[in-house]
Amino acid sequence: MFLGVDGGGTKTAYALIEAGGRIRARHVGPSVSHLAEGFARATELLIDGIGTTLAQAACTPGDVTFAFVGLPAYGEDSATTATMDAMPASLLDVSRYRCGNDTICSWAGSLACEDGISVIAGTGSIAYGEYAGRKARAGGWGELIGDEGSAYWIAREGLNLFSRMSDGRTTRGPLYELVRARFGIAIDLDLCARIYGESGSVRSVFAQLAVLVHEAAQAGDAQALAIFDRAAKELVECVAAVRRSLAVPVGDVVPVSHSGGVFNGAMFSRDAFRSALESVNQGFEYRAPVYTPDVGAALYAAQLAAQPLDESAKQTLRQQCTA
Repeated sequence: MFLGVDGGGTKTAYALIEAGGRIRARHVGPSVSHLAEGFARATELLIDGIGTTLAQAACTPGDVTFAFVGLPAYGEDSATTATMDAMPASLLDVSRYRCGNDTICSWAGSLACEDGISVIAGTGSIAYGEYAGRKARAGGWGELIGDEGSAYWIAREGLNLFSRMSDGRTTRGPLYELVRARFGIAIDLDLCARIYGESGSVRSVFAQLAVLVHEAAQAGDAQALAIFDRAAKELVECVAAVRRSLAVPVGDVVPVSHSGGVFNGAMFSRDAFRSALESVNQGFEYRAPVYTPDVGAALYAAQLAAQPLDESAKQTLRQQCTA
């Protein structure tokens, strides 16, 4: 039995699978980010999420052969690594789990733990890849420094575009009225109070405003659509950087996939990403995600336990995920 935990900036997904590929339980709970919740609360939420998942399958912690817990911001502050490693310890045997950055879950799920590079574009953004035993990442610097191509970045670019439309620095498109309606404002500058107020500045809440840019693009706003094109190029730059760090030989084709809310339900986001990937002409092959990150985390747990699922088990797992 293998447990996978995919912690994100907005939510946390859990998956428990058997060696034969059968999914025993899945659960979605709140974010377990210590940056947003503090360590005490984040640990409490993580333990509750794992416990709920095990209860669904009528299992105990002792039934878990191995677990991988992907956590937001893991490895981005050496002073907190030991504390993060201990977060599941009150429930799981410390010799039977490993913590790591949540981007590993994206790679493991989208590429089924095979060599290649995967991009997460959710609340934040980051690229991670493995090749011939080597590992590398790019991006993931947080919204104040980077996170280009993320939902937060798209929301920020979209509201910047609204300000330019309001001032007359650019032509007003569908985004203009969508923002006014979303915030219920008649005076454009009132947007500042909504954004810089108590809730608007919360990272996860702000990132959700990316949906306005998505809706504007769907309504034919060319300037909003261009934001997604720029986002795709930024993400592909991270992919190219990971390839260089992995020292992939010239001529080798590297599979590339993705996960995260920016790609979910937005065909033009995926199309822009594929187009940007093809334009760099560096030997990349786009692949649609095989599994979700929570299932990927469980697959990675099996790999860490030196008990990787065989092809038959993976096929069983794919059938369930598709259903």
